[in-house]
Amino acid sequence: MLRLPGAWMWDFWLADDGRRYHLFFLFASRALQDERRRHLRAGIGHAVSEDLRTWVQVGDALVAAEPPAFDDVATWTGSVVRGRDRWWLFYTGVAVVDGEPHQTIGAATSADLDVWHKRSTSPLVTADARWYERRGSGTWYEEAWRDPWVFPDPGGDGWHMLTTARANHGPGDDRGVVGHAVSPDLERWEVKPPLSQPGRGFGHLEVPQLGSVDGRLVLLFSCLDTHLTAARRVPGTTGGVWYVPADSPTGPFDVAAARQLTDDSLYCGRVVHDRSGRSVLLAFRYYDQAREFVGELTDPIPVAWANGELTMVDRVEARDGRTSGPGACV
Repeated sequence: MLRLPGAWMWDFWLADDGRRYHLFFLFASRALQDERRRHLRAGIGHAVSEDLRTWVQVGDALVAAEPPAFDDVATWTGSVVRGRDRWWLFYTGVAVVDGEPHQTIGAATSADLDVWHKRSTSPLVTADARWYERRGSGTWYEEAWRDPWVFPDPGGDGWHMLTTARANHGPGDDRGVVGHAVSPDLERWEVKPPLSQPGRGFGHLEVPQLGSVDGRLVLLFSCLDTHLTAARRVPGTTGGVWYVPADSPTGPFDVAAARQLTDDSLYCGRVVHDRSGRSVLLAFRYYDQAREFVGELTDPIPVAWANGELTMVDRVEARDGRTSGPGACV
């Protein structure tokens, strides 16, 4: 578990150098008092662990740039991959345009996962209006283009990026899709049509991740009940971490088949393999029993397929005694 005494932490992602796991996470000072203010104060922290349980904070990875830049307000969620001769950290940059937060995607590189150098003051990837909702073109509260999840093409032909995005058509509360971009070299990116369809019950599909459990591919994303359509908000549905079985890492993804893995006590679920090869889920604690924001990392929770369902096979060891909701084994 990781709890920062002076800061909230929330969305996160990991890199494995073969010896240690590197955790990169969003953080903001608890001195803000109101957790709703954290988003526009977010930086990217860094911690390391050998077992996914005991973490040592080693410093900050990235913070907002000096203006003018695409990330001069905050740095948000991303992913880390190993390129040919360096590590790449792709992240969401936030700037204010016409008084509203604007999201685009940039990158930083590192030789050692500790010291990072931003590639540019301009973004690498922006939403393409041919397929995606842009600022001012809909009724949603933001232009969603964030949370890049980058992975190598399974056929060895370059790289793919999944993003949190919204289609440019359909009911305003039901446009959430998996955005897509491709690159031959991690530097040059071309935006492609989404890998899922709108109209599947989600206003957005946050922090997408591709993971493997028992050799079976799965798409994970997160969404709270406030951003579900009425059809998705059946009694007992709180939102949280969702999953979709996947046949291919490049889709298409049948988001209509999405099922709830956790309730809203957990968010930003990431599947990772521990040193024994076991598939485990990490997530951050969103709400406690009093519906207060928590902002800390869980210990790893084993996950497995059972009767066609992705299931958490241990109780979450939360200090407030809650289980992790759908899929929890009690």
